[in-house]
Amino acid sequence: MKPSEKSLKMRRFRRFSTVELLVALGLLFFAFPFVEEVKGGDIIVSLLFSLVLISAVLAVASRRRTLVIAVLLVIPAIVGRWINHFQPHLVHPAVFLIAGLVLIAFVVVNLLRFILRAPSVNTEVLCASIAAYLMLGLMWTMAYWLVDQLTPGGAFSFNTNAGKQSMSGFNAFYFSFITLSTVGYGDITPLSTIARWLAAMEAMTGLLYVTVLIARLVSLYSTPKSPDS
Repeated sequence: MKPSEKSLKMRRFRRFSTVELLVALGLLFFAFPFVEEVKGGDIIVSLLFSLVLISAVLAVASRRRTLVIAVLLVIPAIVGRWINHFQPHLVHPAVFLIAGLVLIAFVVVNLLRFILRAPSVNTEVLCASIAAYLMLGLMWTMAYWLVDQLTPGGAFSFNTNAGKQSMSGFNAFYFSFITLSTVGYGDITPLSTIARWLAAMEAMTGLLYVTVLIARLVSLYSTPKSPDS
């Protein structure tokens, strides 16, 4: 097979995988608040979470080296999540949370590199841009969950009358995207230093991402194309 044919197939594969990642993220985000409270909802969330991670691996598998690294990162994240679900005493949540954090950070870096190197705006670039933003929110979701697990005294305060709560599952997801979008309703308050630092970093990341992304997309769209393109 000629090099040009290989590169063409890889571009097609990547475009499909980026759309697949966006669809998987949409399924997880829309189902998360509804299935968590029903019987067997944790299994559905774990399935959707695994689907997102696998789709993320496919989305950045443009080179063999990248694929190998992504696979090595996704295995402990998915396996650890399922073992913790069925046998919580065997695997601490920190195991799959740390593995998932590293994997998502790796995926986001590769998606951003693809966006910034893109010669023009197309469906692939737009899907990658949206997916990277949603993956950032998911990354901080796992970070808050991890901090809550590793802080015995409690890293967050819930300013509601819903009783004792924790930053696992949808609570972490909700706080992450509220912070990423810089809305901040005040119903969840970070108490520990690391929790406050994470919240501040996420808020700044959300603002900078939108600013830089819009500037980049506008620049790509307004750049005149050559007659041969």
